[in-house]
Amino acid sequence: MNISKIKNLATAALFGAGLFVSQGSLALSSIAPIANCKYVVNNSWGSGATASVEITNIRSTVISGWSVNWSYVNNRITGSWNATVTGSNPYTATNLSWNANIQPGQTVSIGVQVNGNGAIEAPTVYGSICTNSYTSTSSVTTSTSTSSSAIPSSRSSSSSLVPSSSSVVPSSSSQACNNSGAQCNWYGTLYPVCISTQSGWGYENNKSCISVATCTSQPSPYGVVGGTACPVSSSAISLSSSSRAPSSSSRSSSSLYCPQGNSWPDCPWTTWSDAYCAQLGPSLCPRSSSSASSRSSSSVGSASSVGLTSVELTKRMGIGWNVGNSLDAIGGETNWGNPLITQQLINSVKAAGFKTIRLPVAWSKFSNEANFTIQSAWMDRVEQVVNYALNADMYVVMNIHWDNGWMQPTNAQQAYVNNRLKIMWTQIATRFANYDDRLLFAGTNEVMVDGDYGTPTAEYYTVQNSFNQTFVTTVRATGGKNATRHLVVQGFNTNIDHTVNFAKIPTDTVSNRLMMEVHYYDPYNFTLNTSSNITQWGSIATNPSATETWANESYTDAQFQKMKVNFVDKGIGVILGEYGVVSRTNIAGHETYRNYWNEYITKSAYTRGLVPVYWDNGYGGNGGMALFDRASGTQLYPALIQAIVKADD
Repeated sequence: MNISKIKNLATAALFGAGLFVSQGSLALSSIAPIANCKYVVNNSWGSGATASVEITNIRSTVISGWSVNWSYVNNRITGSWNATVTGSNPYTATNLSWNANIQPGQTVSIGVQVNGNGAIEAPTVYGSICTNSYTSTSSVTTSTSTSSSAIPSSRSSSSSLVPSSSSVVPSSSSQACNNSGAQCNWYGTLYPVCISTQSGWGYENNKSCISVATCTSQPSPYGVVGGTACPVSSSAISLSSSSRAPSSSSRSSSSLYCPQGNSWPDCPWTTWSDAYCAQLGPSLCPRSSSSASSRSSSSVGSASSVGLTSVELTKRMGIGWNVGNSLDAIGGETNWGNPLITQQLINSVKAAGFKTIRLPVAWSKFSNEANFTIQSAWMDRVEQVVNYALNADMYVVMNIHWDNGWMQPTNAQQAYVNNRLKIMWTQIATRFANYDDRLLFAGTNEVMVDGDYGTPTAEYYTVQNSFNQTFVTTVRATGGKNATRHLVVQGFNTNIDHTVNFAKIPTDTVSNRLMMEVHYYDPYNFTLNTSSNITQWGSIATNPSATETWANESYTDAQFQKMKVNFVDKGIGVILGEYGVVSRTNIAGHETYRNYWNEYITKSAYTRGLVPVYWDNGYGGNGGMALFDRASGTQLYPALIQAIVKADD
């Protein structure tokens, strides 16, 4: 649906309900020093660097709201994340709503990227909450060092992301380990500890679980609780199967540490390019340079997706989830009320049973209005989030979303839009050219003439079809893995009937690598119209006056069957890119029908070969569509989540 209509409807409610922590609400000047504050250079490539500003609460009480400062001699900030950074040297970083509270012993990390303008600096961090007992440090290791290091987290390169077994085994060696009696406190939510899964997330005994290695990688006070955790096996911490980087003595220079322009802190070996791995050799890079996957040696479902047709790939993508109203927010990621996307959130989505992430992105705010050149800092941030999903072994469908509605399908705008699409997709595709087939590109989203929801004219759908062709031709021309990447095009306004009647499959240079995307929100009065008295749906409805007479189960089945017959059966995979029902907490019993609608739509689409991807706008209150708390990853509606993900059981 159009973002200007319903998908963003809950944003105002977020502010109206007073759900945002006010910035700088604490009188920081009156607080005694309660935190250690330090600046850590995580990665340097000569002309620039990424660094973390770390704030560790050393008191027994919660820090509620914080602000810190620092200044450089020559370095200057070009990008930041996890805080509101203001000033032009000195700089001030102030908490966001989701990280305002720092628990005792907890560390909050702010990320920055800088231009060097000379030597990379590590300045002192100061502020009324800081003890200044920590001196600034650098974690960048030069080629003269002989000590090995693990890939740095956003905190420090001195600690491995995968702990040694000594860090998880109780001090009493006589006590037998028993993962089945342990739980993982995952950023405040308890999950079972996996018994057989050695690393990452697992699914055992019909429940999501977390391996000991992954659980203990969290900062204090989170980790394994209860029972006695078994040691991490050697296979979970060996170089060939973990996230370890080659030792600094093996690198010719620190500029190689984050190749491909990955200037954000998350740079595991799974993101390294073939060329970079070829320089290191197979003994240091956990995959061969001839590997079919350039970005990750692992693949969803423990089987490679390389070489699959689009229909074969959709069978592996399972059930998906949208990170809506975040990277697609006009004006910036947090501009519509959601916090920054984190690895923690994506891991929680994966743990719930979702296998695919749809990543809507608005690019224009961070582009040059004259030539549509996308800012590198925004490209970096999008790439970081893509890596979050790939790190969690999920498929990713990334698009150009509504983006303030510049894709008008009219003759008057056709040349302009096609030129702009070509320029922007050339940049996006080039940046991601070496990612494997778990990353899919979707060219547009819900293309229509503003305000016209009727059947499209020949002009409208002909021009929209040209947008799809421009997208496919442009991406293929960038080469690399884009020459055969799975690409997703859209039917007119992603409406099923308009797609069946008017969509033209683009000409492609490779066979069986295209997919079609549609959305489903029928009947509107039940799914999206919060002013409607239609609050029940389907065969379980008990009140005819509260139920639509159309768009029931049989209608749903018929619509998805059209997509199967016209596309899936003809070798074109289908993505159901959005669907869902807003919550109506003010209506007694509504949740029963919301759960049933989502369960039925998901199952009906999935059994006909479509990939259902639920729309989540991040707001869980009345009128919202969120499944997860965006800040913590906590499940807001476990019954609804289970109703959706069980479709591929």
